[in-house]
Amino acid sequence: MRMPRRHFIRNVALIAVVLAAVALGGASLAAQTTQGEGYVSTPDGARLFYRVMGHGGDTLVAIHGGPGVDLESNAGDFAVLAERHTVIFYDQRGAGRSTLPTDTATLNATQQVADLDAVRRHFGISRMTLIAHSYGPLLAATYAIAHPSNVRRMIFLGPVPPRRGDFWQRFAKNSASRMDSTLQRSLADANRRLGAATTGDSVRAACRDYWRAAMVPRLAEPARTLPLVRSDLCASDPNGIKFGLSTTNRLVMGSYGDWDIRAQLRSLDIPTLILHGEEEAIPMDLVEEWTSALPRATLVKVPRAAHFAYAERPELVWPAVEQFLAR
Repeated sequence: MRMPRRHFIRNVALIAVVLAAVALGGASLAAQTTQGEGYVSTPDGARLFYRVMGHGGDTLVAIHGGPGVDLESNAGDFAVLAERHTVIFYDQRGAGRSTLPTDTATLNATQQVADLDAVRRHFGISRMTLIAHSYGPLLAATYAIAHPSNVRRMIFLGPVPPRRGDFWQRFAKNSASRMDSTLQRSLADANRRLGAATTGDSVRAACRDYWRAAMVPRLAEPARTLPLVRSDLCASDPNGIKFGLSTTNRLVMGSYGDWDIRAQLRSLDIPTLILHGEEEAIPMDLVEEWTSALPRATLVKVPRAAHFAYAERPELVWPAVEQFLAR
């Protein structure tokens, strides 16, 4: 019996969509068509808030930094990616609008990896493209080590290094050298007020004062580039903002201990693009260790940029990202 022409056309179109998803290495139909916000439920009952932007066939999963900040910390700047791709943002456990656990033992690196996999499974993505900022690359790489077949490629923006070493001491010294005594007092006062804040308005006000000061050493040319940062680090739920900065940051980062993942990275056959500001407080020589450990990593040094290179030099960063994704 001959198939009606309209059914034949519909089936051919469906097959074409499925083949396109397969060709993209795991961009799921759900990720291509889902828009808006919602929650991913994890096996242990936590809820991870997500936001999906864009309609492109290629799906990217964005991993924010911190730990303890949230998707609002980069969603505004990463929105440009939604012009060509579907971008999935999510708040890590203990931050933003996600679950703020009473059992803080779940705030650790192992659980962060499990939560990222819950996001992958929720959207039905077989192999993820991960784009991560700041602390996010450490989580992305740790996930790739645990689940190498689930990662298609990675993009690291302003990453912490693949080993702890003397990173914190050098980072603190570099940051302090970029702040005068007035700015240091402002930062300490805002941090104190954030810890003492009891209302949503007081948390948000202290948060804005905190980041107004904290952004200065994180930008190469603060006066010029601060207005260019489109993301709002104080736009999420006030409870999540306070909990993330006061509790999650300390516990999750502490769970990595004296980390050194270079040996495990050498076995990863995953194309990786690293972009790092030349005036970043995170030392460039430590970031270069990503490229010496990852067999297929490329480092792009971004001039006149620091920790938010994608906002400071978008004309350099985003074309490099798109070129990498197009390969």
